[in-house]
Amino acid sequence: MGWKGLRILAAMPSLGVRFSSKEVRMASQVQSYMASGKTVCVTGANGFIASWLVKLLLERGYTVKGTIRNAEKSKHLLNLPGASERLQLIEADLLKPGAFDSAVQGCDGVFHTASPFFYNVTDPDAELLDPAVKGTLNVLESCAKARTKKIVLTSSVAAVAYTPKRIGASVVDESFFSDIDLCRKEQRWYVLSKTLAELAAWDFVKEHNLNMVAVNPTMVLGPLLQACMNSSNELLLEYLNGTSKSFPNLAVGWVGVEDVALAHLLVYENPKSEGRYICNERVLHYGDFVSLLSKLYPQYPVVAKDADDSPRIPAHELSNEKLKNLGLTFRSLEEVVHETVACLKELKYLE
Repeated sequence: MGWKGLRILAAMPSLGVRFSSKEVRMASQVQSYMASGKTVCVTGANGFIASWLVKLLLERGYTVKGTIRNAEKSKHLLNLPGASERLQLIEADLLKPGAFDSAVQGCDGVFHTASPFFYNVTDPDAELLDPAVKGTLNVLESCAKARTKKIVLTSSVAAVAYTPKRIGASVVDESFFSDIDLCRKEQRWYVLSKTLAELAAWDFVKEHNLNMVAVNPTMVLGPLLQACMNSSNELLLEYLNGTSKSFPNLAVGWVGVEDVALAHLLVYENPKSEGRYICNERVLHYGDFVSLLSKLYPQYPVVAKDADDSPRIPAHELSNEKLKNLGLTFRSLEEVVHETVACLKELKYLE
């Protein structure tokens, strides 16, 4: 791509031309003059997705105010290029009303990525549901006070696809919402937390006339910027090292973390973006994902088998056309897995 192409890419990410995260990084120097002076807030800035988002924003010249809960777990952000000049970290309690007022004040945009995540909960309301909803509304209350120009909510495909309507549908798209009653009945607490939080967010922004778009990623893999392991990469690690002996009878979507971060950037910078954006490279049954790992890395003891003898649930199709129409070219799952494994080796999680 020549200099002229980079200028077009940097200045107009909404032309409908498809491009990759690598091309966006190439254009970041050109973009920086546009983002110079613009300030955005990223909540939960030290998280897996958020760390990559902060990295991209700094590369593109933004000044970033990142909210965190633990300064010790956020040191990696201070080492990012541009952080010393344009990154401010602010400790904020997701459940404390008004805690985000100072963080969002003076920001052109807010990326709300912070949300609780636990697989095993003993008190769903206290540990997941209330924090997810109240935390989201607390951030949006602060945005309403500051009259934030644009908000990007990090939701999840969990808020999209857990519904009986998926059965028989040729494609699951952004019009689907997970079924609240079904989530409660089957105790899918994380799914319910993401669904309730997103629904509450849409109600709030409609009532307060705020501009918000949502990104709904699937299972996110990729290199770690933060020091601690995240749950999705830990799952991959357990399959590779043989710790996990079985996999669930479930088909899920998979996507790379850099593409998820880029999706947030694209929907923010495109003035015509609206609604929800499913962020997914492909859907695979866990069994097919394990087979892929075994094929790519025969040197590792990938031993996981079907958890039971039930017929495998067929994979459903998730539409990613909305993000493709903004220009995003998803990197292949194979490439994402290779990058993740390389990172795990570098960090000594794998030999």
